[in-house]
Amino acid sequence: MSTNLRVILDQPEIPGNTGNLIRLAAITGFELHIAGPTLFDFSDTKLRRAGLDYHDLAVMTEHENLEAAYAALNPQRIFAFTGEGTTRHVDIEYRPGDVLLFGRESTGLDDHVKQDSRITDLVRIPMLPGRRSLNLANSVSIAVYEAWRQQGFDGAV
Repeated sequence: MSTNLRVILDQPEIPGNTGNLIRLAAITGFELHIAGPTLFDFSDTKLRRAGLDYHDLAVMTEHENLEAAYAALNPQRIFAFTGEGTTRHVDIEYRPGDVLLFGRESTGLDDHVKQDSRITDLVRIPMLPGRRSLNLANSVSIAVYEAWRQQGFDGAV
């Protein structure tokens, strides 16, 4: 993917989801950034199993916390994905260098993160009423594929 899209997971909790996203990063070419603390270490067998043999093909960086990730990436635009978002994920014109930010599986993004002045927009993925949330790995997949689609699936076969 030549879009230089970057995804930050803020404090992910489930190793299988992170493993699936490592695999997705390898397949689609986005940069995966993990902002700690996490509730697992990266030798976790569930994480390794979910990522299969794609770990070496993915660009993944661990950061001590979200502030450290922001400092390393120096993003121009940060799209925070939340059920409270007002902009649909398909209504954004994604650009190189954009950051897609996702919260932990159990609670999503903290309120102070969503209210941070560096957040460009709060983004939602449409769902039927009365449903609480999508799985983290599914949400990231939907957003990444939309951004890649807008780039004509550049680099894909």
